[in-house]
Amino acid sequence: MLNLLLGDPEWTRVVTVGRRTTAPEDAKLEQRVLDLGTLETLGDVPRLNDVFCCLGTTIKRAGSQPAFRLVDHTFVIGLARSGLRAGATQFLLVSAIGADPASRIFYSRVKGETEAAVRKLPYRSIQIFRPSLLLGDRAEFRLGERIATLGAPMLSVLLFGRLRRYRPIHAATVARAMVTIAREAPLGPNVFEYAGMRASLVA
Repeated sequence: MLNLLLGDPEWTRVVTVGRRTTAPEDAKLEQRVLDLGTLETLGDVPRLNDVFCCLGTTIKRAGSQPAFRLVDHTFVIGLARSGLRAGATQFLLVSAIGADPASRIFYSRVKGETEAAVRKLPYRSIQIFRPSLLLGDRAEFRLGERIATLGAPMLSVLLFGRLRRYRPIHAATVARAMVTIAREAPLGPNVFEYAGMRASLVA
């Protein structure tokens, strides 16, 4: 995602916020290292147009359900509110397939609650991306995801019709779809699942 934005002339300045800096060095990149708990009160933010939110974790990595909610809900909403204060008009969020505030599954319920909270904010455009299994390299090893990745080609063949939305998708494809749709900035909220993300790249 970051490399796509840095290489696109549509964005003349890119500001990242996170717990650590990233590898790329670029004249138009500004990296801010901070405690994600301070996102909502983040000050001295330059004027922004678009906010790309890829915050997310797993319950296992977070250590508990409250810790998971902190990252996938509280931090996300904090970032969205900071973006509004900085003048942003578009918010792009990576959520997950099955997100539903009424779900019995904790993970899906939190994702759904986060989407619902973002929708209430006065952004001109809100783009929500709901991938299923994300394919691609990760810094951490996850056995379950590695096994699922090996079976991804077969899954894609078996999942068609209404089940197509559950097909695995490369993280790079999601990133390209986000940048493409951000450039178009359709009035929102809009939700993009597997088919919508793939279609945006061939339109």
